[in-house]
Amino acid sequence: MKIQMGVDPSLVYRPDIKSKEMKEKVEYRNYTSGPLLERVFNTYSLMHTHQTMDFVRQKNAIWESCTFKKMTIMEALDWLDDLVDESDPDVDFPNSYHAYQTAEGIRKEHPDKGWFQLVGLLHDMGKILALAGEPQWCVVGDTFPVGCRHQDSIVFQDSTFHNNLDTTHPIYSTEFGIYEPHCGLENVYMSWGHDEYMYKVMKFNNFTLPEEAFYMIRFHSFYPWHTGGDYMHLCNSKDLHMLPWVKEFNKFDLYTKSEDLPDVDSLRPYYQSLIDQYCPGILSW
Repeated sequence: MKIQMGVDPSLVYRPDIKSKEMKEKVEYRNYTSGPLLERVFNTYSLMHTHQTMDFVRQKNAIWESCTFKKMTIMEALDWLDDLVDESDPDVDFPNSYHAYQTAEGIRKEHPDKGWFQLVGLLHDMGKILALAGEPQWCVVGDTFPVGCRHQDSIVFQDSTFHNNLDTTHPIYSTEFGIYEPHCGLENVYMSWGHDEYMYKVMKFNNFTLPEEAFYMIRFHSFYPWHTGGDYMHLCNSKDLHMLPWVKEFNKFDLYTKSEDLPDVDSLRPYYQSLIDQYCPGILSW
């Protein structure tokens, strides 16, 4: 895949889906108008106020040991029947359906990549944090690095960070902050949320997926990077190599959202077979 910097992958890599079945592409990720805008803005306002370096370190320490609960992938997915993402301007239905929509979109275009299809099913599973007592503003939404200056392409950047303590910190408010140039995204603290949590669950439970899958899960919500083109000064050669995979995943994550909900019961056996191959049994969460 060819890297195209500075171009929204949701426009460049849009899957071949009939227009009658989907909204127009300009209608996705609309943060200026729409019936859900107030809910979305309030979620991001809380996120951008409280997601500081200290907060992120605290959340990593709490959740990285995966001692919250024991359950299978399908049990975790069923939990998401009770979650509607308050940061999403595009949908107002349970996240479990979005998981199957994403997976099925990937399956249609990449029928030979079962591991990639499974990524579609898994990618938002970390949102169970919101059902474990965490507020949605530290679970859902776009992610961004902490410990360095907030870049312009972050959603609502100009109106929601004024009460974030890191914006006046002598180090955290600088371009590189605590990081070295081209240190690699793996060495950057990201705002706490479902991406980082699910990545930790995958590592802790030794999922046998390829490295690209771990990368897509960990950074799929990092829109300021894979769509906005920011934070390249922190990226190394591995990040540039993985970027096309994150962009490829993004088109399915975004453009398969539809009110036409999938028949989950008919799909479960197929996805259970992928789970049995890459992440079977009862897992630690």
